[in-house]
Amino acid sequence: MGLLKILYLYGLHKVMNSTLITNAKIVNEGKVFEGDVLIKEKWIEKIGSELSAGHAKVLDAQGNFLLPGAIDDQVHFREPGLTHKATIYTESKAAVAGGVTSFMEMPNTVPPVFNQSLLEDKYQIASRTSLANYSFFMGASNDNLEEVLKTDIKKVCGLKIFMGSSTGNLLVDDPKVLEGFFSRFPALIATHCEDEPTIRKNTAEFKELYGEKMPVKYHAQIRSEESCFKSSSFAINLAKQFGTRLHILHISTARETNLFDNSLPLEKKKITAEACIHHLWFNDSDYEKLGMLIKWNPAIKTAHDQREILRAVLDNRIDVIATDHAPHTMEEKSHDYFQAPSGGPLIQHSLVAMLEFYHQKKLSIETVVQKMAHNPAILFQIEKRGFIREGYFADLVLVNPNQPWQVEKSNILAKCGWSPFEGQTFRSAVTHTWISGHQAFTQGQFDESKPGDRLTFSR
Repeated sequence: MGLLKILYLYGLHKVMNSTLITNAKIVNEGKVFEGDVLIKEKWIEKIGSELSAGHAKVLDAQGNFLLPGAIDDQVHFREPGLTHKATIYTESKAAVAGGVTSFMEMPNTVPPVFNQSLLEDKYQIASRTSLANYSFFMGASNDNLEEVLKTDIKKVCGLKIFMGSSTGNLLVDDPKVLEGFFSRFPALIATHCEDEPTIRKNTAEFKELYGEKMPVKYHAQIRSEESCFKSSSFAINLAKQFGTRLHILHISTARETNLFDNSLPLEKKKITAEACIHHLWFNDSDYEKLGMLIKWNPAIKTAHDQREILRAVLDNRIDVIATDHAPHTMEEKSHDYFQAPSGGPLIQHSLVAMLEFYHQKKLSIETVVQKMAHNPAILFQIEKRGFIREGYFADLVLVNPNQPWQVEKSNILAKCGWSPFEGQTFRSAVTHTWISGHQAFTQGQFDESKPGDRLTFSR
């Protein structure tokens, strides 16, 4: 092939991989402003007004919102070992349709991710099949500290410790073992905090009263406020003792919100917190209608807890909004209380659910972007993502805030095929999603020709 033809094809490739988004309401870094964004290859090349398209493809945003893609710091995509529930491919597809451009997935797959080889296996699967950008947590066990310390913290989002709500070697509640992780792991530790002795005691008491047919409405009394507060307090005390970078996941009680500080900018915080969609959207009055479908750990609790979690999001005691997307089959969810697993699918509907809060004037759209894109990027020190900035990866989402649609079985993309939002009408719709510059989703259609990228971290 001649040099001129090579140069021509290279130039044609560059043109084909350039998009100019015009007439957008850009939501970024606390501001909403009208403008254009030029994407070249994987990158945001230019942000401005009345930009020249050159040979780029032009997409008229028609005054709709252009957001940085959401970054979900807590998901369970079930692969390997539990692929009857979900796979990295199916759930990343649901993520992309929902405007989530990057995810961080948990280690409680089968087998659990307790060594570097198993961790790398997940990265290999994602490199072939994930439509979104990805990272995976290393898992802590009772006896794998030395293996954990081999983790490359520039290429792995963090260490996950189940300080409650798990079984076997995934549960790490020995104080000496925990001290080893908190004192020696050099990057972020994310924790699930519920006190197991408290839960076991409550379980025995309720089982004696109700047997195997216990109503799910008592779930929040078994996995109680006390169990959450006791474990979260313990984790925070450990982190303060050792100077650990601690991130506590899925805060579910009003009492816990008072454990967190809002006097420092996020970049300077050593201890941070996450709220999940289900704890913001539902409360214990919803058990009557939805039953096991909203059985999560930690449990959905009272309307007071729900209000106070939102208040903590607003005043920056809680830093991030995520999903804890954790699908199970409908058959599994149909069991009685003690056999029905906890968790459910949320990632496809997380952004539009929080935009519903925007419509209800509970959250500004700038706050939605801060908590779902900017803050996860800052908190995990993700390289060049989470913002609409020149030179950053083009992880972008176009949202029509006035395009109502109803969640139905026919449009649910999670492999499990159900959602606690089924029947809900959302006023906003994700119309386009770009993953590292690749237009992966357009008006309900997918372009699966390019997988997502592995996230990297500035540590």
